[in-house]
Amino acid sequence: MAKTLEQERQALEEDQRRLEERRRKLEEKEREQAIATIEKSGLLKLEPKRLADLTARIKTLGFEEVEKRLKA
Repeated sequence: MAKTLEQERQALEEDQRRLEERRRKLEEKEREQAIATIEKSGLLKLEPKRLADLTARIKTLGFEEVEKRLKA
């Protein structure tokens, strides 16, 4: 435990920096996993124009609507 209020404040700031770094690393891992999933699906093999059109359509419809239509 810190001996003074200033030491306690510094310890809390260091903990916050470490937590922010952990969150950043987790976000990077999640992004890498998402990209790997897309690669495995074969979507990255599409021509750039087709992929752009597909992603634009998904953005327009929204994820829920796309999932609903794919399940039908």
